Amino acid sequence: MSDSTFIIDNAAVITMDQGRRELTSASVVVTGSRIAAVSTDPIDAALRDNAQIIDGSGCVLTPGLVNTHHHLYQWITRGLAADHTLFQWLTTLYPIWAGIDEDAVRVAATGGLTWLALSGCTTTTDHHYVFPAGAGDLLGAEIDAATTVGLRFHPTRGSMDLSEKDGGLPPDSVVQTIDEIITASAAAIDRWHDRSPDAMVQIALAPCSPFSVTTDLLRASAELARERGVRLHTHLAETSDESAFCAERFGTTPLAYMEQVDWVGPDVWFAHGVHFDDSAIARLAETGSGVAHCPTSNARLGAGIARTRDLLDAGVAVGLGVDGAASNESCRLLEEAHQAVLMARAVGGPTALTTRTALELATLGGARLLGRDGDLGSIEVGKLADLVLWRLDGLGHSGIDDPVAALVLGEIPPIEGLWVGGHRVVEAGVPLTVDVDTTAADVERAHRTLLDRAR
Repeated sequence: MSDSTFIIDNAAVITMDQGRRELTSASVVVTGSRIAAVSTDPIDAALRDNAQIIDGSGCVLTPGLVNTHHHLYQWITRGLAADHTLFQWLTTLYPIWAGIDEDAVRVAATGGLTWLALSGCTTTTDHHYVFPAGAGDLLGAEIDAATTVGLRFHPTRGSMDLSEKDGGLPPDSVVQTIDEIITASAAAIDRWHDRSPDAMVQIALAPCSPFSVTTDLLRASAELARERGVRLHTHLAETSDESAFCAERFGTTPLAYMEQVDWVGPDVWFAHGVHFDDSAIARLAETGSGVAHCPTSNARLGAGIARTRDLLDAGVAVGLGVDGAASNESCRLLEEAHQAVLMARAVGGPTALTTRTALELATLGGARLLGRDGDLGSIEVGKLADLVLWRLDGLGHSGIDDPVAALVLGEIPPIEGLWVGGHRVVEAGVPLTVDVDTTAADVERAHRTLLDRAR
């Protein structure tokens, strides 16, 4: 990381620190990859003379947002199956996804990651579980894309081994054997997982869902993850169809099934969790298992509304996720905070979820799910300088006195600056690491190529 020093001056600062301090006007000093000072007092003149000064007037500075569930390859299949249920949507798209290759994934990931950066995301996961035979190094392609864009990346080595012929949903062409999956998963950990505090890439293991993987694969993946000290992730309790599938096939609920195969604990986070009942929520809290709340995707697919307030009240760790671009075409992480508030209040009343809680889910909550809250998720001395400077002095936000309300309830603000580990990735709304027009053209080409292959 860079050893340079810069100072963001005169900004409102939402720290998300232990005291949840909100500073009307403060300076944040960054040296190298980490935050060196957060102060409302004048910064030492000698330090200022040797630092780059960034004027934060009219802006609010927040921790970088953390996206806890995504499918980046879907960026090139947006807008398809727009009026389908989840199972209909999957059976429509699986034959198209069977045509992805290394180039398609790299292009899709570059587009999706760039868009995430433009919505304030500095750290993102990805759940890649489609590995057609002969498609190339798909996980490596998206890691290359994340390195190019400059985001902190937590990709998961996903998997499917239960195809249509075995009673699952995916076609035979996109599933692998358990031996292939476990071998590839171990290799991914060995090749890419960085255990250092400054890590830009960390790997987790993520069999896709109860209806696309076998019990043996779940057990083998959990055993490997614990042996290698990496986290576990999967979809769970997303739809009523899934609950019916688990009841018929396993004679139990989705979470009870996962508990039977040793898939609960503080190293596990589940995507969606829409249909957890009271007992499941209690068990999530007792075991320390987390939930990635994906309100826009859940609404797009008509899956339902997660019980966010109940999860939080029980002590469950909750973060936010945009989910795959084919079930959330906008994929803007700050919008998930907005939708989390609206969805919670729609079912729980006007006090069900505050704007500040929603912003916490998007920052510190996500960092907790990924085991990175010691270094990410708040603006504190010693933490990594993953920061977003949002401009709030334009027409869309002028006259809103509360900067958190402006962020969460208003239009997504322009980003004056976005830094990952002290490196600037976005300046005045423009990505510094990729050309947007070139990326858009590449996405269009990859989209057309993939659809042509499926015909």
